Amino acid sequence: MNADPLSEVLELAGARSLSLTRLEAAGDWALAFRAKTRLKFVALLRGNCWICIPGRAALLLKPGDTFLLGNTSYMVASDPGRTPTDGEALYRAAEDGSVRLGGEDTLMLGGTAEFAVDVLALLESSLPDFMLVTAQAPMAAILRDTLALLDLEMSQAQAGRSLVCGRLADVLLVQVLRACLSDRDGEAAGWIGALADPQIGRALQAMHADVGRDWTVADLASHAGMSRSVFARDFRKRAGQPPLTYLRRWRMTLARRALRSGHSPVGPLAARLGYASESAFGHAYKKTFGYAPTHDRLPKQDDPD
Repeated sequence: MNADPLSEVLELAGARSLSLTRLEAAGDWALAFRAKTRLKFVALLRGNCWICIPGRAALLLKPGDTFLLGNTSYMVASDPGRTPTDGEALYRAAEDGSVRLGGEDTLMLGGTAEFAVDVLALLESSLPDFMLVTAQAPMAAILRDTLALLDLEMSQAQAGRSLVCGRLADVLLVQVLRACLSDRDGEAAGWIGALADPQIGRALQAMHADVGRDWTVADLASHAGMSRSVFARDFRKRAGQPPLTYLRRWRMTLARRALRSGHSPVGPLAARLGYASESAFGHAYKKTFGYAPTHDRLPKQDDPD
């Protein structure tokens, strides 16, 4: 198995930057957005603005700041006290994902990555609500270079524009996640925060590298260099779920993808994922998804006459 959990999960999740947005604004303005199960990055290229998230103090963003959002509502504004306009409605009406409010004092770029439905059981409790990569962060210069290219492509009607923008946004998503992972002193949370933690991250890498092993919490704690009790507490705090629950959900996510492909009989698949019997595998599958694995198996095709 792959020992790079970030690549493995994003690839299986089908995480793509499906929508790109560009905002230019001046004067008094505020846009509100509803909570969704997704990862969204937003970068402030020019000017200053505020971001407001329920349960957090309003935060003033400065040029070069980039933030990552999970399943939370939020507002961006020239003044945190303003009554916001429905941002989603404005962007639905925009033909090219660009909105202009007044002038061009403020410039923001955003990208949204949504996930394949069959990976949500793994990620929905583990997405970070909010993470900030400041302009002073170690990877900020790399982000600025990619953002400059993305802004250039989005602002010009060149041949192949949508393809190039999509590829750049995919790269930018991974770069933002890398920046969050490298910020050891930041407030990384959720599954990304678990990867960012040097000790918890080692345990996650071990799980992904040998997903079929008969892991115990003590084994994983040993990989992390922690006591069993501290590891169990810190993993749950970081990832939003206990370590063996994460392992089961990751195994079942792999299993469902394999079953739906039609190329994996249940017996060998169960053994490969660390289950001693089809019955134990079926129990774990039903616990995760609410139904038996046979529900996701493709029907056998009759042999041609």
